[in-house]
Amino acid sequence: MMASVCCAQSLRQEADNAGLLIGTAVRPSQLSEAAYASTLAHEFNMVEPEDAMKWWVLRPDATTFDFRQGDEVVRFAQSHQMKIRGHCLVWGRYNPDWLTQGHFTTQQLSQLLHEHITRVMKHFAGQVFAWDVVNEALDENGNVRDSLWYNQPGIGLSENGTAYIEQVFRWAHKADPRALLFYNEAEGEGLNRKSDAIYAMVKDFKHRGVPIHGVGLQMHVPNLDANVPEIAANIARLTALGLRVHITELDVSLPVDSSGRLFPDDLTRQAEVYRGIVWACLNSPGCTAIQTWGFTDKYSWIGSHSRGARGQALPFDRAYQPKPAYRAVLEELLAGRLPAH
Repeated sequence: MMASVCCAQSLRQEADNAGLLIGTAVRPSQLSEAAYASTLAHEFNMVEPEDAMKWWVLRPDATTFDFRQGDEVVRFAQSHQMKIRGHCLVWGRYNPDWLTQGHFTTQQLSQLLHEHITRVMKHFAGQVFAWDVVNEALDENGNVRDSLWYNQPGIGLSENGTAYIEQVFRWAHKADPRALLFYNEAEGEGLNRKSDAIYAMVKDFKHRGVPIHGVGLQMHVPNLDANVPEIAANIARLTALGLRVHITELDVSLPVDSSGRLFPDDLTRQAEVYRGIVWACLNSPGCTAIQTWGFTDKYSWIGSHSRGARGQALPFDRAYQPKPAYRAVLEELLAGRLPAH
């Protein structure tokens, strides 16, 4: 019988009981809002900055590192005994203009990237326990995506598609040998060409001793149609390699009308998607963290990204009240991990 939600204290407490990290992406500018900060500290045992550790925030120019926003997230987390994930060291998008339009040679880019990884990871060493080292490096067919770091002009390793990813992981491990290093990707949560490519890449890395510890499955769900058995199967095959899996950017967006109103029953359907994804993680001992991309609809990226066509993707509404999705997650956490097979 399912444990009663009435007796649960918070997502955080029940995640602790289940041996799971429950986290969310945060923005330091909102930590000064009392309702935001209190809900965050009460409900989650892990945080990750949305943007505060990305290139365009950390490096306003080639010679300057600005850690103020990242340090603010770290201070909040430490003061509330929360773990900190870092996001992200290498991404082909949203890099600063001085970098993307600097006409650097491959050798110069390689030196810049090596320096960046080393400086950032050493700054946060002992504070950030896990990093999304490389973010979204594959396209929808599983091929290596064209990017500044790969082949535009790249860091000099474009003759082998995944070689630059491997090099980044080696640099990251050298910079902070204690940090857990993740490859983070979108749209590879179930069983498809992209997830097959992710699996093949990380299996090869593990076989050859590349220092990779886990895979982050983003889990942005747009159509209320998450295939939970496929997600569970994908998590199982990744963890069978000896890797951890973190669900890193979970949200389940809903279609809304021009006034932001939902269609009937969509909150219930949304809750079942959340329930299934949490179940899939709890079903695998190697899935050790679930993180939502924000936690209140007040600050979700979905509305602006969809130009108002979608919204209400997160477990708390705009007034920080828990939604059916929250209760579904809590019920699954209360049920705990399934017995080992």
